[in-house]
Amino acid sequence: MTELHIHLDGSLRPETIWELAAEQGLPMPAADVSALRTLMEAPVPCGSLSEYLSRFALPMTCLQQADALERVAWELTEELAKEGMTYCELRFAPQLSTKKGMTQAQAAEAVIRGVKRGMKEFPAIRVGLLLCCMRGEGPECERANLETLELAAGLLAGGVVCGVDLAGAEEVYDTGMFRDLFSRAARYGLPYTIHAGEADGPDSVKKALDMGARRIGHGIAAARDERLMDELARYGIPLEVCITSNVQTKAAPSLKDHPIRRLYDAGVHVTLNTDNRTVSATTLPREIALAKAAFGFTDQDVERMEEYARGGAFLCL
Repeated sequence: MTELHIHLDGSLRPETIWELAAEQGLPMPAADVSALRTLMEAPVPCGSLSEYLSRFALPMTCLQQADALERVAWELTEELAKEGMTYCELRFAPQLSTKKGMTQAQAAEAVIRGVKRGMKEFPAIRVGLLLCCMRGEGPECERANLETLELAAGLLAGGVVCGVDLAGAEEVYDTGMFRDLFSRAARYGLPYTIHAGEADGPDSVKKALDMGARRIGHGIAAARDERLMDELARYGIPLEVCITSNVQTKAAPSLKDHPIRRLYDAGVHVTLNTDNRTVSATTLPREIALAKAAFGFTDQDVERMEEYARGGAFLCL
């Protein structure tokens, strides 16, 4: 199996966060691990992308130390390998782990160590790492995102870091605000994907394409624009679709209204992904089963989506 869109900080074991909180002397956020899991999963019902993203705040308090980052990266690699994953790309924002003095470089290096450890123990899996820039505004945001780009460019030759991403509140910070940032990423030779067409409309996807994105994170709003779907299909731009997450964030009003079938039938290179395994309480096998049950996809369709994912990988397969 191949997966292109997994957020590290949205895919943590509640048991690990419980242990890290105790080790780091942090206030226990819940009475027990079961209650903690509830706080880490998307609320039911979930009203918006912003509400969904609020579930990241708790785990991030425990990811301000290098050993914690290394541990969770190793654990996630282990889980994915045991599920039969052969290639995946994890993503995280090193700038979000600098609140207690760790640098972005130290954060990235810790995750790389964890991933390498996992690949050594489970040689059937290959893992790439995307460093996320974050949506925001102002000089501090610009400095942090530029540092992320420069860090990724410096680590690109190491065989684990394979590109960059733009994540965050798409409905608040327009994709076009980051045109200069990704012009610089292109000059650095960095492959990049951009979250677009999730909480915003088709224009967000168009801007991401104009900015040179080789893949689109989510992108399902493209189904509302025939010409845009034609363009995506013609140029073979993969969409990193996350069915469960899309319904939770209201990118799709409901499961029956999710446009994955419309996109696929239009020839768009749809790929199946989890987004956040813990927040969305899902795995790739579950997403595949959901795609078959809810939209009538066959094994052959799923294999084609796997081919699209392999073709869109940022590391050479």
